[in-house]
Amino acid sequence: MQKDLYPNVAPSLRSRFRGCLLAGAAGDALGAAIEFDTRAAIIARFGEGGIRQYAPAYGLPCAITDDTQMTLFTAEGLIRGLMRYRQAGLIEYSQVTAWAYQRWLLTQGESNRSQLDPLHPDSGWLYEVPALHSRRGPGLTCLSALRDTETPGDPARNNSKGCGGVMRMAPVGLFADSAEEAFTLGCELSALTHGHPSGWFAGGAMAAMISTLRDGGDIDDALAVALDNLAGQLDADETIAALERAADLASTDLPYAEAVAQLGEGWVAEEALAIAVYCALVATDLQEALVIAVNH
Repeated sequence: MQKDLYPNVAPSLRSRFRGCLLAGAAGDALGAAIEFDTRAAIIARFGEGGIRQYAPAYGLPCAITDDTQMTLFTAEGLIRGLMRYRQAGLIEYSQVTAWAYQRWLLTQGESNRSQLDPLHPDSGWLYEVPALHSRRGPGLTCLSALRDTETPGDPARNNSKGCGGVMRMAPVGLFADSAEEAFTLGCELSALTHGHPSGWFAGGAMAAMISTLRDGGDIDDALAVALDNLAGQLDADETIAALERAADLASTDLPYAEAVAQLGEGWVAEEALAIAVYCALVATDLQEALVIAVNH
């Protein structure tokens, strides 16, 4: 992780960083208006094709949700972790990112029970962005885990495998030096809020896939790398099975909606990851992938 920020980053790599984060935010905003709706409700409101254009959410013409908010705070934590390494020689990415999540918690109008103070001098800059001080359907597990944190950097003491860990892991894949490093760090950062193995293995797999794509691999390469990193890990069977099921369904002629329904609703980590992988495998372009992903 000893990379320079950012003068020597190749323009093509910068473009992948920007494109990855913007595409995630775009999909998040597309789905914000129907996040808690069933597919039947989506069709009733938008027609058989589902939602394909931005719709009002949270009082705005279109809006990101907590998913993008936490993705940004993940990126902030990683950047600050790198600066801490440069200044003090300390590799504390989990701890520094945990403090970033505490700042996100404050933007949601919540506070830590142990009275942690994440706003010490030079602690970060995202907290100063007024637009981020808005509740956008924050996950209950993320809120409760961060409220209950006693020592930033320690794993959460719960058994949740909700999607709130995996959904914020894209910056890890962009940041880490290798897919293997991304997998390990993705697991660690997901475990800050989600204690079930599937909750953090999905996050690690997501980060490893993003790292592979960043380095020029395609989605098939990325899936293979994720499965390689999961292989042999204790309690990773559920995540492996979900990814393999996504690949199997992508090779069929099932209508997209039927295939996604077989993967689940996406409220838990391995289902959310599997749906994302399926959409990436079957879509012909980014727009189609986002439309398939949100309409379930």
